[in-house]
Amino acid sequence: MISFLNNRNRKVKRLFSILVDIFFTEIALFLSFSIRLGHWYFPENEIFWLLVISPLISIPVFASFGLYKAVIRYFGFESIWQTLKAVILYSLIWGILSFMLVIEGIPRSVIFINTFLVFAMLVGARFLYRWMVINFTSNEIFSRNKSKINILIFGAGNAGIELAAALEFSQKYRITGFIDNNQDLIGAKINGINVFEFGDVNTLIQKFAIKEVYIAIPSISKNEKKKLTLSIEHQNVIVRTLPNLSELAAGRVDISDTRKVSLGDLLGRKKATVNETLLSKNISEKNVLVTGAGGSIGSELSRQISLLCPKSLVMLDMSEIALYKLDRATSGKNIFPVIGDIRNKDRLIKTIKKFEINTIYHAAAYKHVPIVEENIIEGIDNNVFGTLSIVEAAVECSVETFVLVSSDKAVRPTNIMGASKRCAEQILQAYANIQTKTIFTMVRFGNVLGSSGSVIPLFLEQISNGGPITLTDKDVIRYFMMVSEAVELVIQSGASAKGGEVFVLDMGEPVKIFDLARKMVHLSGLEILDDQNPNGDIEIKIIGLRPGEKLYEELLIGNNVTSTENELIMMAHEDFYNWQTLENLLLQLKYALQKNDSSKARDILKKIVPGFKPQLKFTQ
Repeated sequence: MISFLNNRNRKVKRLFSILVDIFFTEIALFLSFSIRLGHWYFPENEIFWLLVISPLISIPVFASFGLYKAVIRYFGFESIWQTLKAVILYSLIWGILSFMLVIEGIPRSVIFINTFLVFAMLVGARFLYRWMVINFTSNEIFSRNKSKINILIFGAGNAGIELAAALEFSQKYRITGFIDNNQDLIGAKINGINVFEFGDVNTLIQKFAIKEVYIAIPSISKNEKKKLTLSIEHQNVIVRTLPNLSELAAGRVDISDTRKVSLGDLLGRKKATVNETLLSKNISEKNVLVTGAGGSIGSELSRQISLLCPKSLVMLDMSEIALYKLDRATSGKNIFPVIGDIRNKDRLIKTIKKFEINTIYHAAAYKHVPIVEENIIEGIDNNVFGTLSIVEAAVECSVETFVLVSSDKAVRPTNIMGASKRCAEQILQAYANIQTKTIFTMVRFGNVLGSSGSVIPLFLEQISNGGPITLTDKDVIRYFMMVSEAVELVIQSGASAKGGEVFVLDMGEPVKIFDLARKMVHLSGLEILDDQNPNGDIEIKIIGLRPGEKLYEELLIGNNVTSTENELIMMAHEDFYNWQTLENLLLQLKYALQKNDSSKARDILKKIVPGFKPQLKFTQ
């Protein structure tokens, strides 16, 4: 019967509910008389017909209260309340009709007994049906579903209880228990689900073959989430989390609101302090240009700037498809995608003058280390002389503020990409000393999670393909930051600049990439395949360092660093060449590029960037 009804449309289910209610309405009246009179009673004459016509009263009343619109599998308190009101009204109408017809032999107490019995039968029938739907599959009647995934829910608060309620109707999940650190709840049951303490989690995972763990604590901090997740990351379980409180406020918690724990959660970083005044200073009601707008940093800069009410936003990139996607993703008026090359100074000047640009965020660069190592001439030309072109254009057009997005690879570089970025920094530092029209500053930081070329999307793709994960070296260490946070800090740093500063973002604790790969495998519900576990799922394969790659990155060239108002933004004081010396070296570098002499170009870069120690030599 359950299987039959589950496969029928709403009209059939509604008709079935009406027939059930008619049956119970009649039975309740019969039992009411029997209970009141103390013996089995079968009505005769007028009373018999009064019982027969009772559904003509009950069904319209029940329908008016929406009893046949409610979905029985979600039958809850509100439905019970509506049922009670409907039954009371029906009983009153039936009782008044009985006395108006002056039918003898109807005790007044029958009305009250009937009210109780009808209510109990209607509610009981609905809960019975609800229980059967939840506990039995559509194909195996009265047979428990053995294929359900056992899960644990961290947090026995409101969010956890609502999540449990949503999962109660799932044919895929079985809730094994709650985990909570509230000692008043330990050992208790919530809606029939046991509450365990935090220390039991690993035992429960093993005992009940838990496959997924849900973190249902919307107010949990990054550090608490990191601690909780790391405590079970060696288990092959998938960890999911609910949205934060502001997202929950938008609607009821649902299974679709959960997501896998991101690697950003595992970084345990404190939330960056946002100074709204600094965010708006160089953007609100100003004309802003973002170079390299189609890249990871450039696109996030464009999105955030578009929300800060600029007078206009010009997004410049060489990639038409990147600009097309970005143009669709940004919102606001006066947003202009511009196709252009930062090495075309005349084009830059015309663009800056046309849009009367006040602020430039220079994010355009070739940044993938191995590719730039194989394309030295193009990499230097773009990263160094492209920067010089837009710096000169900014000065000529009296742009107010110029912010260079730099990289930790500029510190004691071992590759062309890093050396070219340090050279670009020196261009800004030198220009800051020879003119006063434009405030030049730069912001240096490490890797951003999820950017193009980042290990995160690469590892995720490799895991989804069944492995192996390719890792350059077991001891590689990197700094990581969320791209949205990095961009917020870049904007605030630029607004704090007086000219020539090298701002350095606090990237938190460095992350060992090998450990990161292991965590990603475990949080995907899989196991590492190695000599100790030959039956595992994903192998981590060491392939050796790529050309120009370092085991670890640094953010500071020296130790001369001061703090700022924002604890996540530091200011480095680093030596640089004056413009006259630097200009002469740049002319030599330009001549080497024109001669297509990558070896000579690399040697000149070594003069411009003290500490540059290229790992490999290429002839191009």
